[in-house]
Amino acid sequence: MPRCEQLPPAVDTPVDAVISRMRALDAALHPRDGVAVFNRVYLAVTEAVDRYVDAGRFTDAHAAITLDVRFAQRYLAAVESAADERRPPACWRPLFQFRRHPGVRPLQFALAGINAHIGHDLALAVVDTCRTLGCAPVDLEDEFDMVGDLLVSLEERIRDDLMPGPDLLRIADPLTHLLGSWSLDRARDAAWTAARALWVLRELPDVAVEFTERLDTAVGFAGRMLLTPLADPPRRQSSGSSTGAISS
Repeated sequence: MPRCEQLPPAVDTPVDAVISRMRALDAALHPRDGVAVFNRVYLAVTEAVDRYVDAGRFTDAHAAITLDVRFAQRYLAAVESAADERRPPACWRPLFQFRRHPGVRPLQFALAGINAHIGHDLALAVVDTCRTLGCAPVDLEDEFDMVGDLLVSLEERIRDDLMPGPDLLRIADPLTHLLGSWSLDRARDAAWTAARALWVLRELPDVAVEFTERLDTAVGFAGRMLLTPLADPPRRQSSGSSTGAISS
């Protein structure tokens, strides 16, 4: 299988620069801000990608770096749009609108950000990368899959870290049912399909623009559902007295 045309790494913004921008955001935002919650998750993913690159885990390190940077730039551009009071893409608007809502839990913020970034940004980042490197999406499949695997493993960890309460209480928590309707695996598969479709549609720019707009709107709708404000998680009662609210 042909690999992407090799270009000098200096063509692209280094991953370290992206990480620095995310760390600056983390320092500037209140920890409970919904954007801060997602930013911490995404920073962990980007740092993991950087370690994989340093360890030689990617077949084509330059392609992996380019994809990672193009991917991150779309999130950072959305943050800048919101900060400048411009309209970010529809997929990101729910997170910025609900970022300080007291009825939305940290896990919802994290997954709403992942939904926007995987469901919309990843497909466009693949196309951006292909245009930069002079290759087709099939040439990036290994890098796409490895980055996706990192995201899946991290999603499992953040669900464990941010899901409130003991396992027995999760059954009664509406958060369990809300999040059960969304899957990162399915979102990643859909992103790959969308990237391949957009690559084919590059010869039909009007259709490609319409496809992208519809994708953006659909992902934004899913994000709005993930950010549905919920009642406080259930409390465990013991001997007639509460043991305290489960942390969200």
